[in-house]
Amino acid sequence: MRILHQRSTDALLALALAAFICSTAWRGTSSGSQAQAGATRHRIAFTRIGPIRTGLFIADADGRNEKPVLPAESLDYNASFSTDGRWIIFTSERAGSADIYRVHPDGSGLERLTSDPAYEDQAALSPDGSTLAFVSTRGSGMADIWLLDLATHKYRNLTNHPSNFRPSWSPDGKWIAFTSDRDTHPGRVSGAGGSTHGGFEFLQSTNLYVISADGGRLRQLTQTSGFAGSPKWSADGRRIVYYESSVQESWDSRRRLGPTETAMSQIVSVDVEQGERKQLTGGPGMKVSPQWLSASRVAYVKKQGSDPGLEFTLGEKGARGEFRNPAWSPDATHVVYHRELQAERHWMTPTFSRDREFDLMLTEPFPAYSPSGDQLIVSARPPGPWPVYAFEDSSLELMNADGRGRKTIFYEAGKNAFAAKWSPREDLIVFGLGTFFFRTGPAAQLALIKPDGSGFRMITAGEANNGFPSWSPDGKRIVYRADGKQGRGLMILSIENGQTTPLNTGGQYDNFPAWSPRGDLIAFTSYRGGNYDIYTIKSDGTGLRRLTNSSGNDAHCVWSPDGEWIIFSSSRMGFKDEAELTYRIPQPYGELFVMRRDGTDVRQLTDNQWEDATPAWMPENSNR
Repeated sequence: MRILHQRSTDALLALALAAFICSTAWRGTSSGSQAQAGATRHRIAFTRIGPIRTGLFIADADGRNEKPVLPAESLDYNASFSTDGRWIIFTSERAGSADIYRVHPDGSGLERLTSDPAYEDQAALSPDGSTLAFVSTRGSGMADIWLLDLATHKYRNLTNHPSNFRPSWSPDGKWIAFTSDRDTHPGRVSGAGGSTHGGFEFLQSTNLYVISADGGRLRQLTQTSGFAGSPKWSADGRRIVYYESSVQESWDSRRRLGPTETAMSQIVSVDVEQGERKQLTGGPGMKVSPQWLSASRVAYVKKQGSDPGLEFTLGEKGARGEFRNPAWSPDATHVVYHRELQAERHWMTPTFSRDREFDLMLTEPFPAYSPSGDQLIVSARPPGPWPVYAFEDSSLELMNADGRGRKTIFYEAGKNAFAAKWSPREDLIVFGLGTFFFRTGPAAQLALIKPDGSGFRMITAGEANNGFPSWSPDGKRIVYRADGKQGRGLMILSIENGQTTPLNTGGQYDNFPAWSPRGDLIAFTSYRGGNYDIYTIKSDGTGLRRLTNSSGNDAHCVWSPDGEWIIFSSSRMGFKDEAELTYRIPQPYGELFVMRRDGTDVRQLTDNQWEDATPAWMPENSNR
């Protein structure tokens, strides 16, 4: 592979090695002191809802005669053609973070174009091939459109406003069309989370804009309260084609079960100067990623459903199957796209970290280290073909800290065994068993089991949904979340006598409690004033303190073994792409952050378009 930035070749090769072997390549921004080169490294295991392996493919314009562009060894996605057809520009995570590459259609001449630790994606080359437009989180941490001059290697922020996606050059190179969810406030998913607190997932609404290549004359082309996505210019530069849906349809397309058969979006074109709008398709089906093939013919992909595949506005159907973000060559003879491929599950896989103090390891949901750090327990997804994004049931899987020696210690069909935690003496494991995430089914209750799978017993009962437990450091009490008609909030259960005591926090809804290893505080997520934030409180209900105050969700908080740090998942950086293009990723904006126990020194650890959550902190004195 030839790297375009020759003067930084050595640094980039070192980055690639570090990202895949020890996951310690880059630091994120910090509001406090910066780590020294020799500082102690912490190991964090967490789960990621997103693909494990995606590959680029090129085929005839109708999707037939497919062949791979490159060996599919990591995550390659979101490809486009250069105007002369000589290059395919795409995003890859092969060196750790998401960066922009280009390659010839025959797979030769691979070049890396960007090398920032920020997320960089959705790139398009200008018609003259001199300038790259792409989405990046560099600087602000949120999605802006940047320009890269390939000759001078100089970068420029074009939009200077968060939440911009899918740049597209006009044929004369003077304008860039893009979508943005700026100034839209669609709120949260209705019906999720009950009636007394807000749903957890965010809706997204986008509009179509054009801006001159020098950053001036910004103009909004659509004024919908719904979703306008993925603009592409006509050959004469007079019209832009895009897909259009409602906000609710956009949510349905990314939820875990995927869109329904009646879900609907349409392909639409708009006159750039006059604003005159034409709908080019009709009927049900999620139609996305349109592109002009001629003045009268537009190609697009029908997403998911019972008959997904490539389609055309003149009524023809191309090859059937999965075609993600297809882009057609300038001569309309070929199409490039990516799709998800079978891959081994993440049992314990190093992954990229923005902060060199923190090593990150991918694993199954809700990992928890034993106090000694020798073992890890996770809520394993059901067996079967990968990917599996639904949580209809899950088992408790025990393994060594390196991911080997896996064995199932508990499974009950139709129920989720979630959020297990080890007792301080490592002789018991507490977990929630039942139904979570607002699905219908039996209310979850707390259960205990020994690490060898024996001694199973339930320790709560009733109509309330009980889950997400955490032990006190002395092993005598468990704090957990209750949610039901008889009351909701945090409860403290005495192991000795089974007595339950409410922990009054004054919040509308509390969840994900975590008892500090020092025993002095309980950290938790609370819904107040329209947001989910992280608080701490003493076990007697005094000393309430708010630690986060972001515009998104802050949740899944976990203490460091010394009680000095808290790691958590946050949506504060917003969407990084049009959410309707994701597949079964309900929250394509969750990133991992750490902060001090008082809420200071906040550091971002992950930066991608997937959902990162449910972290676990490895005990510091354990062997690695």
